[in-house]
Amino acid sequence: MSKFLGTGVALVTPFREDLSVDVEALVDIVNHSINGGVEYLVVLGTTAESATLSKEEKELVKQTIINANAGRVPLVVGVGGNNTAEVVNELKSSDFSAFDAILSVSPYYNKPTQEGIYQHFKAIAEVSPLPIILYNVPGRTGSNVLPKTIIRLANDFKNIIGVKEAAGDIVQAMKLIKDKPKDFLIISGDDMITLPMVLAGGAGVISVIGQGLPKEFSSMVRYALRGNLDDANHIHFQLMDIMEYIFEEGNPAGIKAVFENLGLSTALTRLPLVPATDALKEKINGFPLLVTNKIKG
Repeated sequence: MSKFLGTGVALVTPFREDLSVDVEALVDIVNHSINGGVEYLVVLGTTAESATLSKEEKELVKQTIINANAGRVPLVVGVGGNNTAEVVNELKSSDFSAFDAILSVSPYYNKPTQEGIYQHFKAIAEVSPLPIILYNVPGRTGSNVLPKTIIRLANDFKNIIGVKEAAGDIVQAMKLIKDKPKDFLIISGDDMITLPMVLAGGAGVISVIGQGLPKEFSSMVRYALRGNLDDANHIHFQLMDIMEYIFEEGNPAGIKAVFENLGLSTALTRLPLVPATDALKEKINGFPLLVTNKIKG
């Protein structure tokens, strides 16, 4: 699936001062990302604060991004949960005609066994109208999808085309790259270890910082995919501080502070998340590449 090679970005949901969805800001962020060179967009992932959006707001976010994208890059939509029957029903009943793939997170809170995780994704694969990218993020779900389970799913279901691997464990990522089927995509879900994962044979990244600094981050990934280590390393080292800053107080508080700095949206989040502190904003605002990339304000 060459359309998912390179940099995808997990889009935020920007809010107005009254915490309603800021449609105009979302359009600006979509254009900022695409014009900066990202290869695809991820809609309603965890970075979008989808857990705090109503059903109507989710539809508004989807339609806003679909319209703003206007067919320019592929779209991936997040469809996941810890109630397998509910996820299956959503896949059966929703219109996915504007999307190219599903990103489905491993069940959270329940802490299923590896067999339970396999059966969950088996049920999803059997009904999904689109290719599926698994999402392993144990820091949020409370359970790790082991490489053997991911490889088993990859071998058993041809419509499971890849995994967003966000365990933050380079050894685990290397095991996946070593044992994966030929065309299965190992996609970094951790900005900081994207470069070593790609150089080892990974397919790219679904990034957070990539929507704030799309030109720089997507260029780094493209250099890595081509084996241009010197240029990839140069950008990686330039971005290391900001990659740390944006996760210092949780996601998406950090990346929203970046967008506030760029003049694209407010830094507001919905409870139980809170916006970045003034101390973190000060560090972000002083980051050299943001000073030179400032859009407005």
